[in-house]
Amino acid sequence: MPFDSRDLALYPQDPGVYLMKDAQGKVLYIGKAKNLRSRLKQYFAQSDEREMVPYLVAQIESIDTIVALTEKDALLLENNLIKRHQPKYNVLLKDDKTFISLLVTKHKWPMLQLIRSKGQPKKSEGATFGPYTNALAARQTYDLLLQLFPLRQCSDAELASRKRPCLLYEIKKCSAPCVNLCTEEEYQGYVEAAVRLLKGQDKEVVKELRAAMEDASSKLEFEKADALFKTIRQIEHVTTVQHVESAFAKDCDVLGLWRQAGGVLIALLQFREGKIIGSQHFSFHLIASDDEEIFETFLLQHYRLLKNPPEEILLPLPLPNLSLLEEILSESHGKKITLANPKKGKKRDLLEMAQKNAKALFAREQDERSLREKMLLDLQETLELTRFPRRIECFDTSHISGTNPVASLCCFTNGERDKGRTKLFRIKESSSEDYGSMREALLRHFTREKEKGDFCDLLVVDGGKGQLNLALQVFQELGIASIDVIGLAKESARHDKGLTQEKIFLPHRPDPILVNPRSPMLFLLQQIRDEAHRLAISYHRKRRTKSTLASEIDQLPGIGPIKRRRLLSYYGSVRALRAASKESLSQVAGLTKKDIERIWEFINS
Repeated sequence: MPFDSRDLALYPQDPGVYLMKDAQGKVLYIGKAKNLRSRLKQYFAQSDEREMVPYLVAQIESIDTIVALTEKDALLLENNLIKRHQPKYNVLLKDDKTFISLLVTKHKWPMLQLIRSKGQPKKSEGATFGPYTNALAARQTYDLLLQLFPLRQCSDAELASRKRPCLLYEIKKCSAPCVNLCTEEEYQGYVEAAVRLLKGQDKEVVKELRAAMEDASSKLEFEKADALFKTIRQIEHVTTVQHVESAFAKDCDVLGLWRQAGGVLIALLQFREGKIIGSQHFSFHLIASDDEEIFETFLLQHYRLLKNPPEEILLPLPLPNLSLLEEILSESHGKKITLANPKKGKKRDLLEMAQKNAKALFAREQDERSLREKMLLDLQETLELTRFPRRIECFDTSHISGTNPVASLCCFTNGERDKGRTKLFRIKESSSEDYGSMREALLRHFTREKEKGDFCDLLVVDGGKGQLNLALQVFQELGIASIDVIGLAKESARHDKGLTQEKIFLPHRPDPILVNPRSPMLFLLQQIRDEAHRLAISYHRKRRTKSTLASEIDQLPGIGPIKRRRLLSYYGSVRALRAASKESLSQVAGLTKKDIERIWEFINS
């Protein structure tokens, strides 16, 4: 029964948080207010011009409220409840993704690593820079630093066991600290220069490198001077091409917002040391919040847990709870963080730049979304599907002669990879046939999906008529009739101008459909199938490697199951175990000197 707005007269007039729910009790929207009754009445008034509000109000069956003592408490409570319930009509950052950061390890010979971890990286691991929301940007930064500075790229175990330098030393990509071909002082110089570049202090680095180049030249060390000169040119080229300088944005983030219909995009420009070092954007759909609420939620979700936030954040509009937000963010990081809405001057120009970025990115995303919609419609019409293929799932299997059989599930939603729905299956029933593995994976997955009532629109199986019939048989056993199924198989020894022809098998049709090899629709299906194949192969290799290592470790004399598990976890591969030194073995928790001697004798026998 729809919510009766006359009941609002019974609601409190205190500050607090409200939770709007549908008929099933699912939270649709969470908001905060200085006066709960007055704020809720606005949703049912005809004067609210937000496009999503009528859709939201039509679904409301009940409204819960939580009274807070202060407006600050209401802000924090709203943020916590949004993260917990993940309402459909709220701004929600996907902070369950792993952070991507650059780590400079704590070691006599530090190394640079790209790391992923839930939450923030531990300080004990070393100095971290990031996190980067863009994995490509993180990888490019990592590759650039390894190109500029000859830092080691091998593991601690390999570093300790090496007797001669590897190929990286020969091609000038490593200074070979493993065999002491560089001094500790020289190596630390490379590390410090890399760290300063990560902090944006490129001018200081170039100045020092230039001094070192002139010193080498005066000593007639022309090869060293030439190498330093090339490094300087590379740094200058990268910083000139990629950085925009602004003396008014010493260390700040600049936010812009563009919204249209139910879509919202926030653009974020990052300035450090007066240079723009990167940009990010965050897209949201079906948002019922107004602009002020969007920014308040975004600031709390994005910046409260962010490592090394900027000293200043520029906003395109004034916020009513500005001082409270500043207080919360400053308390979270133990330093003053300023939120500002400049009305004129250079900082206002930066806000206009962020606004233009937001508008351009929104238009580009809309165009891409429109193209994907057309492609999915083409897929539905060509294959005569009963449902619009918004969510497509694909299964594949992998094994070698029946050993370590696995299966993978890859999902694409609205034409894009949906990593959150990826699943890997360790096949329990021993079978040397792909059919047995595929059947088990399908049964396990769709039995769970049936319990949740959460089915995909289209299932793609990698294979021909046999695999398609197998999937149909599983659906018949489970009583599922609402999912379209197709089989996708390469046609052997058939190529059209270098492109492999694909056969698409449909239920109850004797012959497959042949689609133009250059069709965008077919490219999407191939992309889904190939990603499922890659996942299955990768998982099988991982299982096989662990199985091989476990078999090797099982033969170690006098080592019990607990210590075997620790060795398995620490080394991860037979090759790493065989290359282990006594010093490396001593790092494994629980191993005694006697254990280390036994293992050392065994791996060197």
